Order: sequence, then structure tokens, then C-alpha cells
Amino acid sequence: MAYRVAKLRSAMLIQPAEYVAPAQPIAPGVRGDVVAEFMRKQPHPLLFVTFSGAHLYGFSSADSDYDLRGSHVTPVRLLCKLDPPSETVEVMDKDAQVEMDVVTHDVGKFFRLLLKNNGYVLEQIFSDIVVATCDEHAELKAIATHCITRNHRHHYMSFAHNQWDMVIKGGTTVKGLLYTYRVLLAGIHLMRTGRVESNLVRLNDEHRSDEIAELIRLKVGGAEKQELAGKSLLQHERKYASLQAELEAARTASSLPEEVDPVLGRAALDDLLVRVRMQTVPAAAVR
Repeated sequence: MAYRVAKLRSAMLIQPAEYVAPAQPIAPGVRGDVVAEFMRKQPHPLLFVTFSGAHLYGFSSADSDYDLRGSHVTPVRLLCKLDPPSETVEVMDKDAQVEMDVVTHDVGKFFRLLLKNNGYVLEQIFSDIVVATCDEHAELKAIATHCITRNHRHHYMSFAHNQWDMVIKGGTTVKGLLYTYRVLLAGIHLMRTGRVESNLVRLNDEHRSDEIAELIRLKVGGAEKQELAGKSLLQHERKYASLQAELEAARTASSLPEEVDPVLGRAALDDLLVRVRMQTVPAAAVR
């Protein structure tokens, strides 16, 4: 089920100082007041902010942190300085009422990442747990569908490999295995359908793995970083290898294009970038 926050302002970027916690829940169990506190502290206008992490993936625990991701628009006047601000704004606060991990990229960097087959930013754009949105975010979604290629397979395979390495080196945690399986199933789904699906519960409705369903049950009902007791790592290694092979096969058979559409993808992003950037220029300055 998608939880959607109404637009804060039509056809305008989101001004952090004006952000108000929505009356309806952002998602089950998510504290809107905690989210609003961090939203109002963002230093630049925002294109959108969504949830990532365990909440988006469908297996958050009671003690899961809030992973907020999105894109901001650095004002033109700051970009013109000798020392422009960082393209990435990151806030990590383990002492907040709920542990917070907030990361936004400037639209220029965000769009460049999208053009490089980056699955992270793709999933952030299409996240169905929306903290704040505007008309330009909806436009970005439409453009992003023309930026999905067969080469996104590389992102999902690499992410899965890194997650599996952490499972091997850091102990077999329920969370580590779920992150590994989720990214592989998400990649398979994208290659087969051309659509972004990040929620492992829904992905597993297609895959029908009792093993993954059990891991989700353990994660949701337990602690964030619980160890997986009584299970053979070899059993999961076979599952991991099988899903890797399935992703490779899905990429080979995929009808997705090899490259981003030069007009509906790249050129459209370029046009959107200029328009959102110009929203930060006072009207008197462009007369």
C-alpha cells in the first residue's frame, strides 16, 4: 500500500522551513514529528524526499532507523561562489528520538547518477513512502522511466556482492541476508518488467520463497541486527548463487534498451535541471 503526502506547494520546490508534518501517517509506525524536525533543518530547497532502507524494503523492525533520501536544489547564488557548497548534504543522528540517516544530493549530481544506471537514486525516485514531493518530482518520475536500461543489472549485482561479503565477514544476520536477497530480486524484477519495485514482501510474492518469507518474519518481529541462529551459511550461499544466475538470465532476456533515451531521458533531464535551478533565482534578477 502506498502512503502519499499531499504536495506542499503546486509547481514550486519544497521550502524546508515551511515543512509541516502530515496529518496522515507517512507509513505505519513512522513518527511524522521526528521526520518534520529534520526536514525543517535542511539547508536548501528540495525536489523530493522519500524513505529508503528497511521501511521501503518492507522489513522494518521496531528499532529500525529512518533512512531519508532525496534531492535538493543548491541556489544559483551559492553555486556562483568561489567555494560552492557540497553536492551532498548528509545528517546522521544516533541520539535523536529515532536514529536518523538523511542524505540528499544536489539535482545536478542526482541527475548524473541517474544517467549512470544508479539503482539507488532510481529506487529513491519511485519510493512509495513519500515525505515531501512537488510537481517536478512527478515530472522526474516520468523522465526516469526512459533512463532504465539493461545495464542497471551491474548496480544490482554489485550491491548484492557487497552485501554478501558483509554477511561472510560480519556474521550471518537476518538483515544482511534480507538486503542481499532484496537487491537481487529487485534487479530481476526490473530486468523483466522495466518497473521499479523495492519492497521485498511484494517481490517475494512473485518469487515464492518460504526461506525469504521466514527471514522477513524474523526481522519484522525481532531486533534490527539479530543473528540468524541454527541456519547453514552454505544453504544461503546456494540461494545467493541461484539468484545471481537468475539476474544474469533476466538481463540477457530483457527487452530494456542498452542506453538511456537521448531525448526523453537525457535531454529531458537537462531541461528539468535548468528549470528547477532557475526557481532559486529571484524574479527581479532575471528581468
